[in-house]
Amino acid sequence: MLVSELSRRIQENVARSLVGLERATELLLVALLSEGHVLIEDVPGVGKTSLARALAASLDVSFRRIQFTPDLLPSDVTGSYYFQQRTSEWVFREGPIFASVLLADEINRATPRTQSALLEAMQEGQVTIEGETRRLERPFIVLATQNPVELEGTFPLPEAQLDRFLLQLSLGYPDEATEAVILRRHGLPEEPALEPVASPEDVAEAVAATRQVAVDDSIVGYITALARSTRGHPALELGASPRAAIALYRASQALAALRDRDFVLPDDVKELAVPVLAHRLLLDQEARLRGQTPATVLRELLSRLEVPVER
Repeated sequence: MLVSELSRRIQENVARSLVGLERATELLLVALLSEGHVLIEDVPGVGKTSLARALAASLDVSFRRIQFTPDLLPSDVTGSYYFQQRTSEWVFREGPIFASVLLADEINRATPRTQSALLEAMQEGQVTIEGETRRLERPFIVLATQNPVELEGTFPLPEAQLDRFLLQLSLGYPDEATEAVILRRHGLPEEPALEPVASPEDVAEAVAATRQVAVDDSIVGYITALARSTRGHPALELGASPRAAIALYRASQALAALRDRDFVLPDDVKELAVPVLAHRLLLDQEARLRGQTPATVLRELLSRLEVPVER
């Protein structure tokens, strides 16, 4: 199956259940094909959980949700051994991390120790428990949410954790027409049940095809220049790491493939720069007081960088 055809099927299927989230769905597919993870920062009630469920249902893969709380333990995420008296053996009970689509709801409400239980899984696609390494299902994607309004009782994600997320997005409130459609749909006797439109094998094939998308040397130079320009910027204490540049490279390949191209354009890089890089940048105190954001810094840098042109 072509990557663009896979994208069309999934987006149309998700749209049967959710309205006005086409852009967010496309970004989730970018992360899925890049084998990355997504941090969704938004207020409650805009469809974060529903979007995660719709993606899992469209792919015919397992879906699990973890409600992060201050008393959540790492073993509640990864799983643990327990002694089975009937057989007199220690048996491993899998945690919710052993799923293809994992929704980490309000991830910043858990302690840093519990948050770190996700690091190995997100980076390596595996979990090590009691010295034994267990591989996770493929595809594997973590969709983590956090509320930008309520800060009481939360633990801000450390930079090392943020760097593991391929991109960050916000769903935002729907416009008036879209919200009216949402209300009408909820007035129906029952919501439409989503059927799978793609298999894990289709996703694996699409991931492999995405890696074959051509990236010209000029595009590589463009990504490199953008990442390096964030380091040492007067408004930033922390710039984009080499891992961030790799993330932008792979995400650009995925976006090109989703749009039925076998080559990356500078516009792909520009479109994804903020979702992929902004959450990895750390503003200094003076820049925050001036009202700057990582997104505004990136847009400023993009406006100054020379855009590659076709030779």
